[in-house]
Amino acid sequence: MCRIFIAYPIGKVKKNRDKTAPKVIRKPVRTWKALSLGGKIWRVVWVALLIGFVISLFQVLLYKYFNPPFTPLMIKRYVQQKKDLNREVRYLRQDVSIDDMSMNLIDIVNQSENYGLFLYDHGFLHKALSEAVLLNEKSHRIVWGGSVITQQTAKNCFTFHSKNYFRKAMESYYAILINAFWTKKRVMECYLNLVEFGDGIYGCEAASQYYFHHSAKTLDKNESLMLASTMISPLHDNPFHQDSIYTRRYQMLTRLMQDNEPITWDDEFVKDPDKVDEGSRGLLFFLKWVTKRKVKQILY
Repeated sequence: MCRIFIAYPIGKVKKNRDKTAPKVIRKPVRTWKALSLGGKIWRVVWVALLIGFVISLFQVLLYKYFNPPFTPLMIKRYVQQKKDLNREVRYLRQDVSIDDMSMNLIDIVNQSENYGLFLYDHGFLHKALSEAVLLNEKSHRIVWGGSVITQQTAKNCFTFHSKNYFRKAMESYYAILINAFWTKKRVMECYLNLVEFGDGIYGCEAASQYYFHHSAKTLDKNESLMLASTMISPLHDNPFHQDSIYTRRYQMLTRLMQDNEPITWDDEFVKDPDKVDEGSRGLLFFLKWVTKRKVKQILY
């Protein structure tokens, strides 16, 4: 057997390595005292943003598997009830799995709160947001938020119920995180376990037991319509107190349900291509609207 030995110039190899892999000189992190005023402000800002992002991400991942023990709205209602001597202090809530909720209620909520496009949106809907923007600009104040189920879930879980753009921004931020990490089935489950159905009545199971004396799994279409009609103004309108607004809402939902397409959870993974575009446009519209509004504020 013939062996061949090849001699390499060691000195040249070392020289070439030095050329191709220059040493990276890292600047040491400046101490707090060494920073200028602007540098200190910038460091506080980005550290605060980083901490806020980590905390919010932890919250979203935790609530992916567990319902929050209480929400900002529940705290607010409790304080209001304690202050008002003529108001009963009440806290009715019973969390259940989505499999123990009536599909009648789920389908009606999808139509009433999400234009029937819950499985196809990215947490925002172009139709809902555009209508809200036109209404608010015409009224020169926040009259309608244009929030669909994912945004309302974010609002119920993480923010206080107040009508201002900061709260709307926080709601939208959490909605993006929820849409990224939760399944649609989990969003609907959490929403229907936390949404308010009356003064101190939270979730569809507690509402079903309180108003109809049976579980949410056995809600028929009429009972589901009554609960969905309650959600727009739960402190004033409910199956026990039906005024003209409640009646109009009930009639509108009844008409919507005539052309209803029931939710099939398998569609979460195999989506109708004709409906995907509407969901995608919603997030794009929201980002464009926020940017346009900020530019106007800066220029004018």
